[in-house]
Amino acid sequence: MKRILLLVTLVCLMSCGSSKTVRQSNKVIKGDWSLNTITYSQPGTYNVTLLNDVSKFCFEGSTWQFVPNNNTGIYSINNSDCLAGERHFVFTIQEIDETTGLYNFLLKPTSEKYKSETNQGFRLSLTNLSDTTMQWQQTLNVDGQPFTITMNFIKK
Repeated sequence: MKRILLLVTLVCLMSCGSSKTVRQSNKVIKGDWSLNTITYSQPGTYNVTLLNDVSKFCFEGSTWQFVPNNNTGIYSINNSDCLAGERHFVFTIQEIDETTGLYNFLLKPTSEKYKSETNQGFRLSLTNLSDTTMQWQQTLNVDGQPFTITMNFIKK
């Protein structure tokens, strides 16, 4: 009976926890990053407001800090031609396919106390994460066609 109880407990612990890959991703993402470039899948000039905040122009050069032990972070818009300052958020990394290693990155803007005022968040694809680089992609429909925004980060 003890063996069955121990086995059931182990199965529950293994299935309820984060996958090893997600835990490793949280270790890698920890720290300070710079959002260097933002590109679009289609050529042209677009008026895009990212994360319901500011434009591509303002986001490029922003600094980001991730604290995975409580899934919080801060990003700072540093461009003086924009509404500069710190913004707070909570985030989650979710593995969507263990065989391919694809991830969803969920980001929800919050107040300074990490409380959401709108309960609105953003689902992005975490397409690359290494010790020095990270890439997010968001695909939208524009005139019935897929349009992908790619955000490239460098670890500081």
